[in-house]
Amino acid sequence: MEDSPRASLLDSIESPADLRALPRAELPRLAAELRDFLIHAVGPMGGHLAAGLGTVELTIALHYVFDTPWDRLVWDVGHQAYPHKVLTGRRERLGSIKQKGGLAPFPARAESVFDNFGVGHSSTSISAALGMAIASRHAGSDRRVVAVIGDGAMSAGLAWEALNHAGSLDVDLLVVLNDNDMSISENVGALSQYFARLLSGRMYSHLREGSKKVLRTMPVAWELARRSEVHAKGMVLPGTLFEELGFNYIGPVDGHDVDGLLTTLGNMRSLPGPQFLHVVTQKGRGYAPAEADPIAWHGPGPYDPVSGTMVRETPGGPTYSQVFGEWICDAAERDPRVVAITPAMREGSGLVAFEQRFPERYFDVAIAEQHAVTLAAGLACDGLRPVVAIYSTFLQRGYDQLIHDVALQRLPVVFAIDRAGLVGGDGATHQGAFDLSFLRCVPNLVVMAPADENECRQMLDTALVLDQPAAVRYPRGRGLGVAISREVVPLPLGRGELRRRGGSGLAILSFGTMLGQALALGGIFDATVVNMRFVKPLDEELIASIAGSHAALVTLEENAIAGGAGSAVLEFLRQSGNPVPVHIAGIPDRYIEHGSRDDNLAAAGLDLATLQVMIDRLWRPAQLSRARPAG
Repeated sequence: MEDSPRASLLDSIESPADLRALPRAELPRLAAELRDFLIHAVGPMGGHLAAGLGTVELTIALHYVFDTPWDRLVWDVGHQAYPHKVLTGRRERLGSIKQKGGLAPFPARAESVFDNFGVGHSSTSISAALGMAIASRHAGSDRRVVAVIGDGAMSAGLAWEALNHAGSLDVDLLVVLNDNDMSISENVGALSQYFARLLSGRMYSHLREGSKKVLRTMPVAWELARRSEVHAKGMVLPGTLFEELGFNYIGPVDGHDVDGLLTTLGNMRSLPGPQFLHVVTQKGRGYAPAEADPIAWHGPGPYDPVSGTMVRETPGGPTYSQVFGEWICDAAERDPRVVAITPAMREGSGLVAFEQRFPERYFDVAIAEQHAVTLAAGLACDGLRPVVAIYSTFLQRGYDQLIHDVALQRLPVVFAIDRAGLVGGDGATHQGAFDLSFLRCVPNLVVMAPADENECRQMLDTALVLDQPAAVRYPRGRGLGVAISREVVPLPLGRGELRRRGGSGLAILSFGTMLGQALALGGIFDATVVNMRFVKPLDEELIASIAGSHAALVTLEENAIAGGAGSAVLEFLRQSGNPVPVHIAGIPDRYIEHGSRDDNLAAAGLDLATLQVMIDRLWRPAQLSRARPAG
């Protein structure tokens, strides 16, 4: 007689309270079920997979030991938080992640009481958790606070600023380092596991704290004991640095040993003061394709969970990232001064080939956007031509350096700004909605927005020959499929181009990616269409000419309306005394959430149908005809 199949443990988990009701011995089975569920649930739509597969046991252990949501659990970035979403009542909706109306791609406070801090950008967890720990102490509560941060996120200065501060305070804070690349410690063996259990236990804690109380009355003996302890631990554990920062370091421990994690976390939960647990995990754990290539499986598109075959995109033109990658290789071939800098976005920014061909001229500075920009400034000071490849949303972190270290000194740094505009599934934290606004107010900086992939190359060529800083902002995804010339053709600085001559009623000034909608609207309303190309400097001569010969203007941009390209046009016209009415179409004053790119455009009112209704409502063709300027 065959054994009847056991009921799924995962199906019985609607909240961490259900998880904590399970016998400890059942947790490895739950981990296997959760991992299998993630592999199959993410497959149809794609999403961040490999990091979450690596944190299955850690997530289970954290929710089992800590009384969430009373105890605070703060994730860093959120790539690794899919298991957390599943265990906190969102299992049935996981397949909707990144889709319009579906789950957010990262932890979001508005989505669940278990998401204690909204994330998307890296290295924020320790600062946020420290704030919560201080608030808990202020309230006199027994709440525990845990920050979970990856080894990649530990490369950012913000994380170390928070560690430096936290170690000096008498607060109960646990920082868990999820080391999924063995970047700090290469070996996790029986000896280190033994020390982890020993050093997190009550006996060691009591002896350690009791000895401190006695020895602090004898300064010379205290200093000798402190140094001896630190260096003795440093001989077998990579925790000396964290101890020097004021943390009690435990680890490294095996992040896939549920029982070991429960023991260590259980011990550490009652330890006072700043605690640091080093957990080693394997990215992509339990899914052979992701284990073999965790980079490719970090955030895959749709895939077949059984075969591990990714669904190939419909063939089309190259992505803008690929266009950039080919351009910078060509530029480096021609000019030995060209160097590339990226803050840990080699694949996403299209720099894989450059690193292979020009390894001595390639600098991945890890997640350190501020350093990336000032490094470029230093390189430019001594005659090199640095190109900073960075996402729009991440350039926000290097803004002070852009202003103070690059633009103020008029240094010839090229900013290749990827993912500008609306980016789709990654949602509000990653929308490149603000770069035109925060860049155009910076003196000495040229700002360009290409309408297609060939113009993107031309603008990059233009930026490289300028004797001042310049930014080229281009969108995520594929270009329009236009022919791309590899001939070096810099554009005339600050000059737009007339793309459609219409009647004298309406003129549409398009900046960057909106040219397609502009040309379609031009056909509907017999409007003149201008591809402005430059946000700074503006083609003021062309704008004055168009404004003087048309009854009304519309500006189109995939950027925040506030302070963007349309605002620049309006400022110029008002300063020059031209009264022509102008309507600015762009991203409204709200965050655009996740969904497809078409969903994002519609949410921002930048889809063709909405724009057509807007123009028809504001300026009907008959009204424009009656309002045409004389002559």
